[in-house]
Amino acid sequence: MKKRAVVLLSGGLDSTTCIAIAQDIGFEVSALTVNYGQHHNFELKTAKKIIEHYEIENHSIIDIDLSQFGGSALTDDIEIPKYRNEEQMSDIPATYVPARNTVFLSLALAWAETLEAYDIFIGVNALDYSGYPDCRPEYISAYEKTANLATKAGVLGNKFKIHTPLINMTKSEIISTGLKLGVDYGMTSTCYDPKPNGNPCGNCDACFLRLKGFDEANTIDPLNYTKH
Repeated sequence: MKKRAVVLLSGGLDSTTCIAIAQDIGFEVSALTVNYGQHHNFELKTAKKIIEHYEIENHSIIDIDLSQFGGSALTDDIEIPKYRNEEQMSDIPATYVPARNTVFLSLALAWAETLEAYDIFIGVNALDYSGYPDCRPEYISAYEKTANLATKAGVLGNKFKIHTPLINMTKSEIISTGLKLGVDYGMTSTCYDPKPNGNPCGNCDACFLRLKGFDEANTIDPLNYTKH
């Protein structure tokens, strides 16, 4: 019998790669997608396509409206940064959503405990946006300790493991890893400000890093950046 794992799935490049990795190493995946009031909610549609592609039977979509709090360009009336280079991305960006990964991991933990799935995958990356506080290895380590202190399962000896297989990879390494596992990145959505039809803007930080990653991986991004 396969071990169960909960994978946080946004519908983007990183989380889709996590799905592929988790399945490749033998986990039975349950996927959790959070509709948190993000402007770029086209990714919710791509998440459903990814679920179908990977034949994941257990997919939960949770609505929790973080736009009520605001404080981020992804959920509030704050301009999304565009036309920036890597040097300009060194600080915590306006697209940081306050405590988002803590909220997401807590939801994943609650579901994982009910499923008796003691492995949780999240596609955080410490090399993209080094200023994101909730993408750092020390944060993940601290949260894992909290998970095992705060749950019945953890207290009874069923220890949770937070898997971050992408945390020290460059974007090109993530893409190369996914391609080796057969990931179709044409299914994914990365852009923070996509057009109504889902086409990426090509100018936000997420698009910049994605395009740079494909270029450094010596392959072509299958998404359409030209027709709006």
